[in-house]
Amino acid sequence: MSEEMTIESYLAEGGKLTSPANVPPRYRAELLKLMATFVDSELAGAAGFADTINAGPGIKERIAAAKIVLEKTDNAGKVLKLMGEFGADTDRYVNHHPWTARLDRDADIGASRSEHDMRLAVFNYPLQGWADAVMMNLLMGLAVNEQLAEFQTVSYQPLAEAFRAIAPIEARHAELGREGAAKLADQGRSDDLQTSADYWWPRVAQSFGGTDPRRSEALQAMGLRKMPTGDLRERWERNAAKVLEELGLARP
Repeated sequence: MSEEMTIESYLAEGGKLTSPANVPPRYRAELLKLMATFVDSELAGAAGFADTINAGPGIKERIAAAKIVLEKTDNAGKVLKLMGEFGADTDRYVNHHPWTARLDRDADIGASRSEHDMRLAVFNYPLQGWADAVMMNLLMGLAVNEQLAEFQTVSYQPLAEAFRAIAPIEARHAELGREGAAKLADQGRSDDLQTSADYWWPRVAQSFGGTDPRRSEALQAMGLRKMPTGDLRERWERNAAKVLEELGLARP
């Protein structure tokens, strides 16, 4: 970065930052929000999915569920380590929030965050049985794929590198969801899958956040976003609808 160029201009032109020492205040706040949302969603998601491990109908399914819980927790750890470089108390962090806390199944909080942490709203809802967990994992996994494709290019280089390592792991989680759903459909559980798809679709859609153009432009200028959230959501909707159709299910 030249001496004449401001850090804002540097970021707007695609520049990368590599250390907490040279990030401006607003950038720091948005970056920490991004990291906390990911960490909290992974920890809350893992905590919720852990309760379904023993609901798996066979050893293979239980191993897959346990692997997802392990890897989501590890993914959270990768990003939490970066938060620690910004001063977060990583030891206290993991034990400070009630990751297993859930609302009633019929609660309607839109995209609101938990009062306890920064998890996405979708992780405030409880799972109900194996088919429900499989469908939520599938739809949310496809959403995570879209988000991580975006986040692998963020302007804070250490975080971009962490997301590039995490992306194929999360993609495999979505694929496990697809495999699990296909198996349940073959077993005559399509009605259960459709009921769960109808429930989770709008809640997963809300995880993409709002469509405020001014905020979107500000994040793009900082290199923390490339595409508007509405475009990401539409891409997820097209992909998820195709996957549901392949499973013999209807888009909600």
